[in-house]
Amino acid sequence: MIGFVTDSASQIPAELAVALGAVVVPVTVNVDGIDHREGVDLSADEFWRRIEGSALPAITTSQPSPGAFVLAYEELAASGVDEIVSVHVGADVSGTVNAARLATEQVDHRVHVVDSGTASFGVTACLWQAVLAVRAGADAATAAALASAMAPEIGTSFILQGLDFARAGGRFNRSLPDDAADIVVLAGHGTDLDVVGAARNLEALCDQIVEPFLAGGEPIRAAVGLADEATFPITEGIEARLRASELVVDLVRYRVGPSIAAHTGPGTAGGFWWPADR
Repeated sequence: MIGFVTDSASQIPAELAVALGAVVVPVTVNVDGIDHREGVDLSADEFWRRIEGSALPAITTSQPSPGAFVLAYEELAASGVDEIVSVHVGADVSGTVNAARLATEQVDHRVHVVDSGTASFGVTACLWQAVLAVRAGADAATAAALASAMAPEIGTSFILQGLDFARAGGRFNRSLPDDAADIVVLAGHGTDLDVVGAARNLEALCDQIVEPFLAGGEPIRAAVGLADEATFPITEGIEARLRASELVVDLVRYRVGPSIAAHTGPGTAGGFWWPADR
């Protein structure tokens, strides 16, 4: 038997984690000096309710400890799993992969740790690929290699309305223009992002976000994120356009949780896509 592990920065919905048979190790999110385990002590819904209509709290994140991964690996081993594929947020943005690797030194069973090279639902896309590969007959090492190779094929397109918040996080500085009177649309693969449009009108904004999803002309799987409730009309607009396309094989909605919101702020909308034939 092969088991699967990921971290909560993957933003994987609980029902999808169950469907894929994945154990989710929570990222620690510190809000105004208090630590929370994402998805355990603090859900996305709870997080957005807490900051609705108020000033943003001080938010920081930290990767799970090696001990948290040891517990996850031991839990799977106790259930009869022989090997584990552990897929995580990219090492260039988090120390999670290193924590997972340290944990492998403390367990007897074989664990294949995958640096997804991406973040948010992009991590789930890599995990999904590994699960599909195993279900098609691949061994754990092959599934891990396929998941690792996914990153260059995962596209993302999204908006950041909290531009000052995103700049303060330091991860989007190279992508954001100084003049941001309009809402800017960022798109690309991995962390290689460019400004591809800007709009104030909802319809135009949704069109611009969706255009990169479908630009390749090939069948895709797609995931659309919902952050705070103010972005709900944008999320619905994106989903409606994707459902109308024959290119979209699977469409999933996920919540933008605190581990990602800590770097993007409120007003984030968009999602991910990747080839459906992988």
